[in-house]
Amino acid sequence: MRVFPRTLWIGLLTLLVAIPAVAENPSPYPGARSVDTGKPFAAFVEKLTGAIQANRMAVVAQACADCGAKTIGATIPGNRVLMVFRPDFAVRMLKASEAAGIEAPLRLYVTERPDGTARLTYRTPSQVFAPYGVAELDAMAGELDAIFAKIVDDALS
Repeated sequence: MRVFPRTLWIGLLTLLVAIPAVAENPSPYPGARSVDTGKPFAAFVEKLTGAIQANRMAVVAQACADCGAKTIGATIPGNRVLMVFRPDFAVRMLKASEAAGIEAPLRLYVTERPDGTARLTYRTPSQVFAPYGVAELDAMAGELDAIFAKIVDDALS
C-alpha cells in the first residue's frame, strides 16, 4: 500500500475547500414568480385548473412527472406543468410574430413541497414575450398578465 505524503493530502483538502458550491437558481428567468400556496398539492392543482377555466383560459396540455415516474416504479413528489392558452390569443400572437409561437402555451408549474403543500411557479406573459420587441405582442402580454394574476389569486383563495 502506498502512502501519500502529507503535503499532497493538505493540497487536496485545500483544493476541495476552495471549490465553490454549486447551487440551483430556482428562478433563472426574469419575471419568474413563485408562490408557496400553503395548500395540499392535489387540492391546489384541482383549484388551479378550475381557476384557469373560470378565467376563460384553457389547459391545452399537462405534463405529470410524478405520473411518469410511477410507470417505472419510482416515487417523486407531485409535479405538474399546466400549459395554458386560448385560441384568440394564439391568433393574435401569430399575427404579431410567427417566431413567438414557440412561447405558447404559457406554463404554470406546480411542485409538491416536503410538507405536502404546493408551490406555484410561472413566468409573467409580459416577460415571456418581451424579447420579441413587438408592440402588438406587448399589448397582448399585458392582457395575459392580468388574466394570469387573476388565475393565481383565484387559485389561492
